[in-house]
Amino acid sequence: MAVQQNKKSPSRRNMRRSHDGLTRACVSVERASGEPHYFHHISEKGFYRGRRVVPSKEE
Repeated sequence: MAVQQNKKSPSRRNMRRSHDGLTRACVSVERASGEPHYFHHISEKGFYRGRRVVPSKEE
């Protein structure tokens, strides 16, 4: 079983945890439809970067 040789100081412990914080999701607004969606994802209406990439049910 591994046993630590020296105690890790609170400063070094916190530096190790610095990348563990949660970030907010990156949300973009679609140019064509104006609806919010995640970056690099297709919107709910089938648009990606201003163009329709998934045909609608009416088409």
